[in-house]
Amino acid sequence: MNDALPAASRDGAVAALVAELGADCVLVGDAVAGRQTADWSGAPAAAPAALLLPRTTAQVAAALRVCAAFGQPLAVQGGLTGLAGGANPQPGEIALSLARLNAVEDIDVEGGTAIVQAGVTLEQLQTAAREHGWFFPLDLGARGSCQVGGNAATNAGGNRVVRYGMMRDAVLGLEVALADGTLLDMLDRVVKNNAGFDLKHLFVGSEGTLGIITRLALRLVPQPTAGGTVLCAVPDFAAATRLLREARRQLAEMTAFELMWRDFFDASAEVIGAASPFAEAYPLYVLIETLGGDAEGGAAAVERFLEAALEDGTVVDAVVAASLDQAARLWAFREGIAELLPRVRPCATFDVSVAMPLMDGLVARLRALLAEHHPTRRHFFFGHLGDNNLHLVCGPLDAPGEFEALEERVYHEVGRCGGSISAEHGIGTVKKPFLHESRDAAQVELMRGLKRLLDPQGLLNRGRVVGAGA
Repeated sequence: MNDALPAASRDGAVAALVAELGADCVLVGDAVAGRQTADWSGAPAAAPAALLLPRTTAQVAAALRVCAAFGQPLAVQGGLTGLAGGANPQPGEIALSLARLNAVEDIDVEGGTAIVQAGVTLEQLQTAAREHGWFFPLDLGARGSCQVGGNAATNAGGNRVVRYGMMRDAVLGLEVALADGTLLDMLDRVVKNNAGFDLKHLFVGSEGTLGIITRLALRLVPQPTAGGTVLCAVPDFAAATRLLREARRQLAEMTAFELMWRDFFDASAEVIGAASPFAEAYPLYVLIETLGGDAEGGAAAVERFLEAALEDGTVVDAVVAASLDQAARLWAFREGIAELLPRVRPCATFDVSVAMPLMDGLVARLRALLAEHHPTRRHFFFGHLGDNNLHLVCGPLDAPGEFEALEERVYHEVGRCGGSISAEHGIGTVKKPFLHESRDAAQVELMRGLKRLLDPQGLLNRGRVVGAGA
């Protein structure tokens, strides 16, 4: 893909952007070279022809009008924590960052809603909500860097989907800048609004290909005042699914149900420098979190739940956190992935989803493929079992063509199961060649039609998600 403008036209676009936005909002040359302009995926990224840092939504719209006039393609960037390459500039593109749109504009303490700009970090929003007695439940390991506009653009999931849903479920309304500079004001703060099409859902999960999210109206939930964390050892996958079913029935305050296979758990323990809290090793480990308002009642419910699970053999051992510090130490086993990844790079990371009855079989087939085709590599399985999300990390991969061959094998197996090749990280450029494993030709063509309608020149995140020039 190389549809870059001639240098003269690109220089003209940059000059017009400087005139429109001011030199402090348009960085070029050495001012760009020292900044991060690629995401965490490791996918190919070119140096952007310029980096735009608008300070207002009006400036975002103005920048788009200028780019539309010159036919200048843009790479739309949030916190650059993505793993699909979608924010990485391609040759000849200008990068537009939302980093300076970082204001929490309003917290409605009566209604439990927030109006925020797209560049607000997830942690910043969580803190602001907490200071007003509310709670924003979406949570990711990259909370300090990822931006809520990017969370919406990729429909982020995270650890608490089992109770609170995806980012889409928190979005009440949006303000969006279209490719021609039109600002769509859809900042509804109400749950019920059936006045025609609910257009915000076109942009949630569209990865910046249809428009740039500039402001968001978000739903908050009451601030929990009590919680619990339990790490369980289970004998097999069937036991894990039984445990999930009972947890849903007995633990109304459950927010997370994380599954870790032994390969991941042992490797994570090693990199974080922690000993397993169990005397023996087990095939699978489950981390359960509850959040609520009744400390005594919640603890009693967890105790009854665990007693029954231990008695019938669903759980063979368990550790209950007695303090916030102990809870953090248990969560560290799950969050050790951040420290584990550098040990196995270059690596392939997979974020897929599959119906629960098929997950155990999928893992078995993937293990067989890895043993046959990549026998010297390390591989780790873990995921959010409560929402059918499976993660796989495999590496280091350094043989020619090995990365691509592994991706093809894994995504084909996921497609055979009727699963999704992207549970929560998006398609970007990395997964684009495999979209057909999850979406048929009619669906892809409809996506391309929407892209042509809203961005007829193909300027926004060109070549991401649905193909070159789209």
